[in-house]
Amino acid sequence: MKSLMIMAVKEYRSIIIDDEVLARKALISLLKEHHNIRVVAEAGSVAEAVRLIELHCPDLLFLDIQMPGESGFDLLSRVEYNRHIIFVTAFDAYALRAFEINALDYLLKPVSPERLEKSLDRLESAEVPLSEGDKALDYSDRLFILMGKQMVFLKISTIVYIHAEGDYSLVFTSDNRHGMIYKSMKEWEERLPKTFFCRIHRSSIINMDYVEKIEKEYDYEFSIRLRGIENPVLMSRRYARFLKERMG
Repeated sequence: MKSLMIMAVKEYRSIIIDDEVLARKALISLLKEHHNIRVVAEAGSVAEAVRLIELHCPDLLFLDIQMPGESGFDLLSRVEYNRHIIFVTAFDAYALRAFEINALDYLLKPVSPERLEKSLDRLESAEVPLSEGDKALDYSDRLFILMGKQMVFLKISTIVYIHAEGDYSLVFTSDNRHGMIYKSMKEWEERLPKTFFCRIHRSSIINMDYVEKIEKEYDYEFSIRLRGIENPVLMSRRYARFLKERMG
């Protein structure tokens, strides 16, 4: 008797957010070919989307940008959402901003079956929410977190430098963003991939991908110049030997 192999397929519970009814129906029709995508709700406005997201806790949002009253970007500042987002819009003018917040993809209407399939293939690259405190982060992971006063997508590979600020940490990224995050240095150190990140001071963690120069300072201390960061970061003697070992 031949053995039967059963493979579990992850199902993504999705909400389509678009003020145009016909656009929602067209996307639903395309998604019927993708059995791992289940549309659990539709929203025609940001206000309606907020309620439905809180109700259904979806894995994936198909999000229009230009809607009456508030935009798709406005929605992201109003909800606590840590899963996937695919923008679906008739305008390409917002693509840069969408990718600045690390959206999974940016689709232009009318959406073709081939382009949608390519977009959905990216779902296999899972994002990790920062709230999962026991989970180590990969360099390709993305976090949807409160940075300052705004919810943003933060790609781990874009973090250049983290500096302790009391119970908070000040995070600097390669795209010239910076903001306060309510996370301790200990948690960052435990969860960031050690292949790339190194603690160089009790109040500083750096991404070694962005190291440009290490300079010797007074009293056997060193300073590190990081690409995109104006001022050098001080490295204490205690951590200097660890970095030397890491960099060979």
